[in-house]
Amino acid sequence: MSLPRGSRRPALLEQVPFAIVLALVAVAAVRILQYHWRQGAVIVGGALLVAAVFRAVLPSVRAGLLAVRGRPVDVLSYAGLGVLLLFLAFTISNGPFGG
Repeated sequence: MSLPRGSRRPALLEQVPFAIVLALVAVAAVRILQYHWRQGAVIVGGALLVAAVFRAVLPSVRAGLLAVRGRPVDVLSYAGLGVLLLFLAFTISNGPFGG
């Protein structure tokens, strides 16, 4: 079965990396709502690292909504925020959410 010219399928395939990252964030939101905030924070940090990898290896036209700025800025932003979030999730103890 061939697709007609101008089909939306290639445009939708460009959003698959973003959809994967979004799905990870949705899983993290569920964990946070279940009062497992540390696990949720780790999953969000991992999702940001996955976004950094996607942005680093995919061309801009295939990165979809993950391509916000230039590739180096996007990769550094995603990776930096991901590492920072993982660091915070693993090092915060006690406090109102401690566990």
